[in-house]
Amino acid sequence: MLSKCANPSCSNSFLYFHCGKLFRVERRTPVSVRDDGEMSAKKNPQRIEYYWLCEVCSSELTLVRAEAGGVVVKPLPISVMDVA
Repeated sequence: MLSKCANPSCSNSFLYFHCGKLFRVERRTPVSVRDDGEMSAKKNPQRIEYYWLCEVCSSELTLVRAEAGGVVVKPLPISVMDVA
């Protein structure tokens, strides 16, 4: 359950869906390889996780997938329109 902003340095509490930005992230478990080198016939289960950035943080930050799983907070890219 969402309780606060995904930005670790922000303590804003999640109250409403219309305030800020909600992220849905699908995480798949890795395919297992049997001892004989063949892929396992089991389906890859997926897990859905939700993250939220408050209105203030979502105006400057976004979430991206981390290599080790989960997400990390990154600054939004600067667009040409923002510079002009």
